[in-house]
Amino acid sequence: MKHLTKRRLAFFVAAAMGIAGCADDGKDGADGEDGAPGEPGTSPTPPVVEVSESTDINYISHMIEEGQVVVEFNATDEDGLIINGLEEVGVSMYLAAVTDKGMQRARDGSVGGSADLETEGATLTLLDNGNYEFVAPMAAVQADTDAIVRLTIGDLRRDPGPIAAAGLLLQKPETTVHTSTTETCYSCHVDFATSDIRHNYYVLEDVDGNVDFVGSCLVCHNNVARDVDENGESLDTGGYAKLTMQAMGHINHQKFEKDFTPTNCYTCHAEPVINTSIAGNGCSDCHGNGESGIIVPADGFDARAFHAESSSIGLVEREEIRANHYTTTSAPYFNPTMDEWIDHKDVAWTQGYCVDIALFDNSGETPVQLNIGEMYEAHEVTYGGAYINNYHNDSIVARVISHGAEGYIENEDGSRSVCYGELTDGFEDANLSASSRITIADTNWEDSDGEFGVSFTGYSEVVDPINFEKVQDWGRRHAVTEDSCTTCHNNDTNYHKNGGYRDGGLDCVACHNNGQDRKGALSAPGFGPMVHSMHWGIGNALSGAKTDEETGENVVNSAASLNADNCVSCHADGVSLADVPNQYMLSKAFNNGDAGVMTSPITANCFACHDSDSALNHMEQNGGEFNVPTTDKWFTEGTAESCATCHDTGKSFGIDMYHNFER
Repeated sequence: MKHLTKRRLAFFVAAAMGIAGCADDGKDGADGEDGAPGEPGTSPTPPVVEVSESTDINYISHMIEEGQVVVEFNATDEDGLIINGLEEVGVSMYLAAVTDKGMQRARDGSVGGSADLETEGATLTLLDNGNYEFVAPMAAVQADTDAIVRLTIGDLRRDPGPIAAAGLLLQKPETTVHTSTTETCYSCHVDFATSDIRHNYYVLEDVDGNVDFVGSCLVCHNNVARDVDENGESLDTGGYAKLTMQAMGHINHQKFEKDFTPTNCYTCHAEPVINTSIAGNGCSDCHGNGESGIIVPADGFDARAFHAESSSIGLVEREEIRANHYTTTSAPYFNPTMDEWIDHKDVAWTQGYCVDIALFDNSGETPVQLNIGEMYEAHEVTYGGAYINNYHNDSIVARVISHGAEGYIENEDGSRSVCYGELTDGFEDANLSASSRITIADTNWEDSDGEFGVSFTGYSEVVDPINFEKVQDWGRRHAVTEDSCTTCHNNDTNYHKNGGYRDGGLDCVACHNNGQDRKGALSAPGFGPMVHSMHWGIGNALSGAKTDEETGENVVNSAASLNADNCVSCHADGVSLADVPNQYMLSKAFNNGDAGVMTSPITANCFACHDSDSALNHMEQNGGEFNVPTTDKWFTEGTAESCATCHDTGKSFGIDMYHNFER
């Protein structure tokens, strides 16, 4: 977007002459005859066009006057050429004024205003310098009106003419009229303007070339709702739209069905939210019609903290629990001589493969180890367990114990040993690692599949399966950002099974990985493919997060409202296909739940969304393998897929050419 300023240019030619000193150099010669008069000068005519594939509005100046807004501008096409013929596609101006109720633009023009070339008194004049001057009459506008002003060429909704439609925000109020920002909205609605989501075409840049998401929306979705009559029919008074900007944020976002709370106001409101009345803008969206009374805030009152600190929400309590505790997880070890212990299948053992887990309170100067067994009895800890996994090539390739075959041994120091009488066969060549999980109950804990409480997941160092000596630290390629999940899942609880959203969903890897062959609701295997599918693939409806009230059948979840190609939501640092470990993942989730098959990794991730026959055929033609039979040593074998050759970031057909990894 070009940003021009109004200026006048003067051109002159100066002839440089050598001037000698004062020496006696003789007399000047006689003047010569005058030359013939020259032809009148002409200025070169810049090239102009009357069609464009894209249009830039180049702002010159504007003025809000008594009863009208006047703007001077020009428009250029995709090649920077001046566009003529704007009167053929139309020019419009919209003004939402600052009132004591917030931003407001009534359809009848009683507050704010709008005008186009059909409006009485409107004029569009082509000036001598090639710029246009548009005079937009607005009866309610005063010279001192503070407002959001939008200029539009053509129809942003339909873009039907030979000149591509375009818009520009000419100004915003000098005072802050909203506390949410483009950045907070774009953390989920990434690059809304370039998406295919409804109203994307109304998201515009300001005169400095910055996208202003919230300002663009406020032009129509004001802080004041459109009035209705006694029968509920819309009137032309009040605001422009029936849905206000604050209701859009507070009410519509409550439809996000999984682990999102609109009362975590910090998610959207980057600036303090100050409101003196519960009947005011925003408060009445959730708190009825204002009959609950008046809020009289003290100095420094911030409604964000007021909501976050509510005990009924529990955000602060969960954050404090998380900040004041940590866990440790030992590497797996074998103890051949143990006192008899009974596992959860009522089998007695006198030996075991064990993992020690411990919980610490670090709220003071020195961490204090807590007693897991006592806290479990008191229901302060609701879960404390560990699994022993096979580990190969920086990946979990199997859970090497049977479900329910563990026993808990409470130790004197407060730690808990989670032991298994034997390990399952088939992975003797793989190393061993452990994953642990401890959940502390908060005030709002509910007994529901481990969805509540504050959970801590840990991974141990890796040891060999014979001598149990350290081989390496635990690690895994995890190409998502720490806050990629908590940006949307913002209430700091768990998805299920005591697995939380912190650290980019790294908790989930304990169960959803290359080797633990889970059905994943028949959506996709592993971690990456499952996340892709559950958000934007076939798993979006299979997740069961939303059901039809009449039929009871699953319907798509809220992620379907976001653009799937905006990978930057999670992969803020981009994706390197060349760095994807060349290792199969077990894939019965792609095979109607029937085990015994595996899929190459990039194919599994891409197919989670690109699940057409033609897409799969393309992957297989380039070495991708889909649901091929597993072998005894499947986790040690390399795959044949060559996706990175063409589609790695930076290549001619790189993934970044079709998916957005930049904000």
